[in-house]
This record gives sequence, C-alpha cells and structure tokens, in this order.
Amino acid sequence: MTASPRTISPASSLATAHRLMRAAGIRHLPVLEKGVVVGVLSARDLLLIETLPKVDPAEARVYEAMVRDVFVVAPTAPLGEAVETMIERKLGSAVVTDGPSVVGVLTTIDALRALHELLEQTD
Repeated sequence: MTASPRTISPASSLATAHRLMRAAGIRHLPVLEKGVVVGVLSARDLLLIETLPKVDPAEARVYEAMVRDVFVVAPTAPLGEAVETMIERKLGSAVVTDGPSVVGVLTTIDALRALHELLEQTD
C-alpha cells in the first residue's frame, strides 16, 4: 500500500491532475469532495480522455474522467481478500480508508511487491 496518498478535488483540471501524478510518480489519485471519496482517477483514465478530440486538459475537470465506483477497503482488511476483489472486478487499485480518512492506495504493483517478497522468502 502507498501510505498518505495524494488526493485531488473533482473540480480540479485534468492538467493539474496530470502534473500531480507526474511529479509524485503515481498512477492513481483518490478524488475527494468535502473529505469524502467520490471517485478515483487513474493515469489510464486521464490518458484516454486527454486523447479525445476537442478536449482541453486545462478546461476539462477531474469529475469528467474519474471512476465513481471506487473499491474502498479498510486498512485491517486481509490483503488476500482485497486482491481477490481487485481480480474479480479487474481493478487497478483500492482506496484504503480508516473511517472517513484516506490512508492509502493499494495498487496491482503493491500486490506484486507483496508476491515478490513471498517468493523471495521461499527461495
């Protein structure tokens, strides 16, 4: 899990989201409105909408590209269960929340790191 993730407002521009992702070296941004998770924006979503004709990333807003059906998981949830749901739903990330607070983002890369660590222990 990536702890203390960057977040963004749904009213922010796609250009702002792109700059934030690039600067932080991340591919997923939880979208918060008044402290509540309302979506997640992935680098793939961003790339897709930015390539559409007549879309100006400085004018287009995060809410136009974000996914609203966010998989939210508690920090105490077993990793295996979270990964299983990500597999079933073909998701690239899960937003980790502790009550109303976003405390992390679990990505497929994080799951692969955990798998790699397990494999290294068995060698």
